[in-house]
Amino acid sequence: MTGQTKLDRAAGIAVWRQIMEMLKAEIAGGAYEKGSRLPTESEIASRFGVNRHTVRRAIAALTAEGLLRADQGRGTFVANAPLNYPIGTRTRFSEIVSGQDRAPSGRLIGSETEDADALLAQHLEVPHGTPLIRIKTLRVADGVPMMIGTSWLEQARFPNLVADYAECGTVTEAMRRAGVEDYRRKETRIFAELIDVKDAQQLGVALGQPVLVIESVNVDPTGRPIQYTRARAAADRIQLVVDGG
Repeated sequence: MTGQTKLDRAAGIAVWRQIMEMLKAEIAGGAYEKGSRLPTESEIASRFGVNRHTVRRAIAALTAEGLLRADQGRGTFVANAPLNYPIGTRTRFSEIVSGQDRAPSGRLIGSETEDADALLAQHLEVPHGTPLIRIKTLRVADGVPMMIGTSWLEQARFPNLVADYAECGTVTEAMRRAGVEDYRRKETRIFAELIDVKDAQQLGVALGQPVLVIESVNVDPTGRPIQYTRARAAADRIQLVVDGG
């Protein structure tokens, strides 16, 4: 795809739409792999001999169709199919991602201790003022940021949680190291809200875009709440599947 690509300006079809259809055909034909970055707007404009505004309109149309995604500060990428994310009694990010032949990873992007306010005390069934650990994590699939999660756990029960998570990259393993061999989802609430500035930067999502908010409580085998999480997922990258069982 070198040199300038000719457009039929007498065809009665808008130039931006011709560019859109050509790019769509190239994506379908495998010229750009899933997850690969598209050339810059300037490069595409040069290829077709048009201005960047025309290219921007074509890219916006392909993004609206779900074929492309714009990652703030990184560029425009060929979109992977949305990750199917089951919501059930056993919800494990790493297992879900691996089960769809993608590579999961996670990293700690923030942590601190705080006392339980009324809401957190209610979710975790602990006295008001109980010391908690709050961790903020970024979950990634095939190098693409998928969700940011903020979790609260009782400090006395998981004293080494931050160090363990930083080392192993999964909450499940960090809990296991504290003696919790398994846990299940007690309840989940799902709704949408507009992304905030910090989350937009971490997820590479433009401000003003919606995110899926997943609030959940996990309990240990005895039914005792051990983790309250508020996760924010990129709405165009994750498709929630609610377990009917």
